[in-house]
Amino acid sequence: MTDVIVLNGGSSSGKSGIARCLQAVLPDPWLTLGTDTLVDAMPASMQASDAGIEFAPDGQVTVGPEFRTLEAAWIAGVAAMARAGARVIVDEVFLGGADSQKRWQQALGELRVLWVGVRCDSAVAAGREVARGDRVVGMAASQADVVHRGMVYDLEVDTAHAESMECARIIAAHVS
Repeated sequence: MTDVIVLNGGSSSGKSGIARCLQAVLPDPWLTLGTDTLVDAMPASMQASDAGIEFAPDGQVTVGPEFRTLEAAWIAGVAAMARAGARVIVDEVFLGGADSQKRWQQALGELRVLWVGVRCDSAVAAGREVARGDRVVGMAASQADVVHRGMVYDLEVDTAHAESMECARIIAAHVS
């Protein structure tokens, strides 16, 4: 049985919507945790420090050593929850591409993981970003391609051409 589903895509690509739909269509209960969960749990001072995470006016995101330390602990914690029996959907933005995937692969180890690339045309994601109003404008366009560099997926979906529920059903068909 699949223990963890990792959804990787840029900001406003539709990962969170897919995760909610997966929770609705999968027969067992699944927890959804993601990079937003981690950032929201950090003190505000981490978002104003070059050691933490910074969101530039053009949408670029940079992370520092304190962020990486907390991120490593968080990833280990998510993996521990899966090992303890929780089925987990990870809603992630792999800014480091393949290096980010390697960090997760090491932490998840023997767990059965379904790696899913969530693609979305940068113009479509940018339009969603503006409509949402809760993101730095430019983040979606800057992340649309970089998060997929060097990645190896079991499956890819494209939210510019399919709704969240359709994508969730495609993913669910690959969950054992």
